[in-house]
Amino acid sequence: MTDLLERHRGLIALSGRESVRVLKLWTQTIAAPMLSSMLFILVFGVSLGGRIREVGGVDYEVFIVPGLITMAMAQAAYSNNSSSVFQARSDRYLHDVLAAPMRGWEVNLGLSMGGVVRALAIGAGLLAIAAPVTGVPVRHPFVLLLATVLVLVLFASLGVIVGIYAQTWDQAGFVNNIVILPLSFLGGVFYSVDLLASPWQEVSHVNPIFYLINAVRYGFLGTSDVPVLVALGVTAALTAGIVAWSASIFRSGRQLKD
Repeated sequence: MTDLLERHRGLIALSGRESVRVLKLWTQTIAAPMLSSMLFILVFGVSLGGRIREVGGVDYEVFIVPGLITMAMAQAAYSNNSSSVFQARSDRYLHDVLAAPMRGWEVNLGLSMGGVVRALAIGAGLLAIAAPVTGVPVRHPFVLLLATVLVLVLFASLGVIVGIYAQTWDQAGFVNNIVILPLSFLGGVFYSVDLLASPWQEVSHVNPIFYLINAVRYGFLGTSDVPVLVALGVTAALTAGIVAWSASIFRSGRQLKD
């Protein structure tokens, strides 16, 4: 065990630095996103709950919880890593990390850990608050665990990629504001896609975040707009593609030295 820790002490140090960075600023990195998501649950649950009693046999205030947790975790993992890596490049700190005796996959994983820690803290906090308030169940823990891991890996890796390629802060925030957030809202966070008329129902199935939300929702509620294996399969394929892209950057190292 000691030898293993010694061989990967660079990875441990980098992971610890990224995690501590998140925890030191917990009011901004964890508390603020949790508050925003809880306001969504309260506002939409109260305002629309009186009009939309149930969706697919599930109380509306319960139905929206899995989607909001997914959206909050995805945004947190992406935003943290894109900003952290972009800042590391701007300050030339990333060059020091690359000069350390660490393998490419270790640097990649270490830079990703801050987003993972932040997303897990937000997701766990939201669940701890929402469970007693809404009574949201966890029907399939294994599916929920697998879907959560896929969401974390996907958006943490995407954040690292964008942080490496971005040339300005606006570019680093573009993907979250123009891609992730709109696709999350249109992916069935607040409604079942099955209720949409054609062609909007078919269009929704092109949205990759639709499958993420439904995979997590099945883990919580045991219900999904698509078969759970399809939701997990699409999510896994997308995650594998993003991870392969991220790994190729650190394997070649060309973009990292710009």
